[in-house]
Amino acid sequence: MNVVQTPHATGLYARSCEPDAEGRSKDDGLATTRRSVPLVVDLDGTLTPTDTLVELLIKAVKHDPAILLKIPLWLIKGRAPFKQFIAQQAGIHFDAATLPYNQVFLDYLREEKAQGRLLILATAADSRIANSVAAHLGLFDTVLASDGTHNLKGDNKRLMIERTVGRPFAYAGDHAADLPIWKSAAAAVLVGVSPQVERTVREHCVVEQTFTGPSASMKSWLRALRMHQWIKNILLFVPVLTAFSLPDLQKLVTVGVAFLAFSLVASATYIVNDLLDLDSDRAHPRKRSRPFASAEIGLVDGAVISLVMLAGGLVIAGLVSGALLSTLLCYLMLTSAYTWLLKRYVLIDVLMLSVLYTLRILAGAVAANVSISSWLAAFSLFIFFSLALVKRCSELVSLSRAGGGMTKGRDYHVSDLPVLWPLGIGAALSAIVVFGLFINAHETQVRYESPHLLWGAAVVMIYWISRLWIKTGRAEMHDDPIIYSLTNFNSLICITVIVGLTMIAQFVPVGFP
Repeated sequence: MNVVQTPHATGLYARSCEPDAEGRSKDDGLATTRRSVPLVVDLDGTLTPTDTLVELLIKAVKHDPAILLKIPLWLIKGRAPFKQFIAQQAGIHFDAATLPYNQVFLDYLREEKAQGRLLILATAADSRIANSVAAHLGLFDTVLASDGTHNLKGDNKRLMIERTVGRPFAYAGDHAADLPIWKSAAAAVLVGVSPQVERTVREHCVVEQTFTGPSASMKSWLRALRMHQWIKNILLFVPVLTAFSLPDLQKLVTVGVAFLAFSLVASATYIVNDLLDLDSDRAHPRKRSRPFASAEIGLVDGAVISLVMLAGGLVIAGLVSGALLSTLLCYLMLTSAYTWLLKRYVLIDVLMLSVLYTLRILAGAVAANVSISSWLAAFSLFIFFSLALVKRCSELVSLSRAGGGMTKGRDYHVSDLPVLWPLGIGAALSAIVVFGLFINAHETQVRYESPHLLWGAAVVMIYWISRLWIKTGRAEMHDDPIIYSLTNFNSLICITVIVGLTMIAQFVPVGFP
């Protein structure tokens, strides 16, 4: 967020810049006058770019989903009682230190406080939250907030400010709802307001400073939707390859539509996952820059887009077939269970990830109306279990190098590495063994033109998975291992060779020299 200096002032703060009789600039009088006027500061969208009510609602629902049933009853009672109810339910999980703050604006407030200016926090948020923020920052002389009876917004806030602070006062806000306050204020500090609101404010009072707020760019949305993660859904095409159906254009198109449906639902679940993981993401050195954790994108906007994408994905799947819709609903149920509960438990989370990856392959088979062998199912479970452990081990290696001991939001300790390491490598080798048994199976020898070529694919597979684990040990695995495998040049070569040898083995008779 950037600060824009206001080059002139009128009204209360107007002063000549000519020196006085003692040679001092009368700008000094301007600063003295400005800092003698109390500065009233809004919380949501101003001091912090996020909406604390929505954050509390997410925390409350995360820890007790049954609260969703109580929300309509409390809304009927009014916004102030509703805010108090949510604050009571989620207050024990709220930590003001985890909120994102407008750092440039916060630095400005610290400078004003150091110069002796009176600072007042006035917010429509519940008093429990406002007091927590004030205690954390240690900047404010007075706190005005909603109390369960009065919702401190608009005219209600203006009246409370005038009753408590008096006039004149300056007000720092971000929204058109603050216009009644600015119209009574002697000066304004604008934080991320729209051009229209800024024009209106300048008609009524002096603008001390303006600060730009966070903006949701297309790049931010692409990061929030994690469209790069859609590449995982290429797994839907695996059954088309293993069922000798690549030349069937209709099956490829159908699986392509299923790919879109899964991708839309996946993005919806990623958004929900990010909304539920705000605190743990903000405590993570890399994840803290995610669009929702950093408040680049509003939480409400994210929830709405998530619902739209979820509905779109389910509709598309239903248009393909009822079976695909059922498979996608099963995927949604399992990934929701993972997001809400299972990811907190050691090993259960990685087992669930391996199941979810394997379910993508099953969905591809359902969409293309082909069968998958027990060999493919077993191989998938082992290889994806290994890759899921790659991800956990890479996080623990990075945590260890940073001096940490335990992951936040997951039940993993750095001391678990001696157990997780052989477990992951063992799962990878088990997948290779399953692949070797598949090569020697009678059905493989019958269906493949050159089944012996699959041993070449097995050798490349051993190199590929071993290299992934070496990269993990060197703390060079900074991404999801599936994404890494499909974007890293070396891994892409390995996968291309494996797929190429598999296709040649399927269709081309190649004898030994």
